[in-house]
Amino acid sequence: MSQDKADVAVGAGQDRWWKGASRPQWRAFNSAYLGWMLDIMDLMLFAMVIQHVSADLGMDKSAAGLVMSATLLATAGGGLVFGFLADRLGRARSMMLSIICYSVGTALCGLSETVGQLMLFRIIVGLGVGGEWSAGSALVSETWPARHRGKVMAWVQSAFAAGYAAAAVVAAVVIPIAGWRWVFAVGLLPALLAFYVRRHVAEPEIWLNQETRLSFGATLKELFGGPHARNTWIGLAFTTAAMCGYWGLFTWIPTYLATPVAEGGPGLDLVRSTIWIVIMQVGAAAGYITFGYFADRIGRKKTFLLFFLASAIAVPVFATIRSQELLMVFGIVVAYFGTGFYSGFAPTFAELFPTAIRATAQGFVYNGGRAIAAVAPFLIGFLATRYGVASGLLATAAFFALAGLIVWVFLPETRGRELA
Repeated sequence: MSQDKADVAVGAGQDRWWKGASRPQWRAFNSAYLGWMLDIMDLMLFAMVIQHVSADLGMDKSAAGLVMSATLLATAGGGLVFGFLADRLGRARSMMLSIICYSVGTALCGLSETVGQLMLFRIIVGLGVGGEWSAGSALVSETWPARHRGKVMAWVQSAFAAGYAAAAVVAAVVIPIAGWRWVFAVGLLPALLAFYVRRHVAEPEIWLNQETRLSFGATLKELFGGPHARNTWIGLAFTTAAMCGYWGLFTWIPTYLATPVAEGGPGLDLVRSTIWIVIMQVGAAAGYITFGYFADRIGRKKTFLLFFLASAIAVPVFATIRSQELLMVFGIVVAYFGTGFYSGFAPTFAELFPTAIRATAQGFVYNGGRAIAAVAPFLIGFLATRYGVASGLLATAAFFALAGLIVWVFLPETRGRELA
């Protein structure tokens, strides 16, 4: 066999990440996948019912954007607190607590009588969602081998698409039957996953072998004042820019789809909007998964650049389309690039930070970026109120371009790096 053919065969074998996986690895994978899917479902339920909640509670688009922004802002606190708990008490234990937090918070949203109450309950959701990502990403990153880390995390990240689609389906089914309040009641179901995690998911060996557990103050010192501070700020910068693009775009896409043609939108009804969102998640899932394969083959940095720049081009094109059929097709492209880059965050951050602070670092960088990006839904809501939703969506392309620039200039390549 020639050397080229041998290299191809080895590469193909390496792509089969599931071969020989142990039971603890699969349990970590399954719990993280379901946790991701259900936390995104709970997080996005609000985006699916904005119009109905606004009508009952008297919210305009700016106020609705502010509620979503408060939710995202809370994820930073959740990422920091639950991330520290994951470093101190264990990845599985912290993930269990975070799942309970976002499930209860979502159910409480259905009891809201005022915008203030809704915002408070959404903050509780944000705390749990931020914490679940921190613990789950560390759990999977530390359980699976370095050569497959990008691919495994990509498959886990594809749960994001399943959760987004599930939120659309839940809203479409429940609203006509019982109204928007019962949509949030469905969000309590993920709490059942916490019992599975508690009983069946083991802590990673690399975490168990840590001789010392840092205090909260010592962890913060390592994160912001030690040799890892540069990685903290680089990660926070490009994550923030990317998430401003994502949350500004996908928080308002359901509203944009329902906007009448006379007001600059495509004018889709509830059923067609739901079908469109579900179809779009096929593109998102493909983006999540293929990102991981590209990242393990050509590197994290080049793959991030590809997806960010493609997103910056695709969004303006999408906002100019008026044909409902073409929207269906091109929406897959937007979702592929505009969400697929999320698969790169967990493996990249895991490789940038040591085990003693990994979950806290991942939680802060990822959710800190999401918290700062909380301004995006409010900003896009403001622009939508004044200039129309389509004009607001156009602004998100600049955020994707900025993310690409930061990655190109500052992000180090970490592909294949063993965890320390």
